[in-house]
Amino acid sequence: MARYSLAELIVARAAKAWAGDPEWLATGITPLPRLAAGLAKTLHNPALMITDGENWFARDPVPLGPRGDYEPVIEGWAPYLRTFDNLWCGRRHAMVAPVQIDRFGQANISVIGEHAHPKAALLGARGFPGNSIHHPNSFFFPAHNKRALVEGEVDYVCMAGYNPARWPGGRKPFKLELRLIVTNLCVMDFGGPDHAIRLVSLHPGVPLAEVEHNTGFPIHLDGGETVETAPPTDEELAVIARLDPHNIRATILKDNPPGRREWA
Repeated sequence: MARYSLAELIVARAAKAWAGDPEWLATGITPLPRLAAGLAKTLHNPALMITDGENWFARDPVPLGPRGDYEPVIEGWAPYLRTFDNLWCGRRHAMVAPVQIDRFGQANISVIGEHAHPKAALLGARGFPGNSIHHPNSFFFPAHNKRALVEGEVDYVCMAGYNPARWPGGRKPFKLELRLIVTNLCVMDFGGPDHAIRLVSLHPGVPLAEVEHNTGFPIHLDGGETVETAPPTDEELAVIARLDPHNIRATILKDNPPGRREWA
């Protein structure tokens, strides 16, 4: 088995989020989700639309970092209007990286603490409210702990989730669809009863007790069984290396840990 880093494991597993999508815009926010979107288009779903990170649709995923002599093959213009046409019509699946998420899938990128007197002011809600009710969303957390996966509700609800108490008129938003949560410890989804967050797999060497201890809400287990996250293939590792020639992926997780804990 080829050695791989935890970042590469996360990219390979996160890429599967887009595997069954139609001809949608795949958006990965922050480097590892962006690499995952590129890997998805390269190996799993060539119909995906990918931008060059600026204002064009590219034929192939564009590598991260300085491009040097690399020139992307441009297939279309992607100004705000065209991008939002895809977004509002549901033809987009984003993997976002909020600072908090709760058991409902409500996410926060705005403030830590009370909104009137926050401990930290962040990005503001930005596009999260509209994105959450118009197209599917998945999530990435580089540090799985109770500050990120919180007890109760997030400090400021920026994104609709599976909380009927916050649905206007008690009606679920028509396009609300939350998919995967990928962290440095595990993979989860919303496949439990009433969209409860469910464990999909534990990363190699991570015990269930560690995930439960670092999560502020209960995690649903199907039949009480746990599964280990599948390792990246040699082909996936080669594509990841090509899409990240400057090894930016090695800077995202503290100390760039290996994909299997026994390799540390």
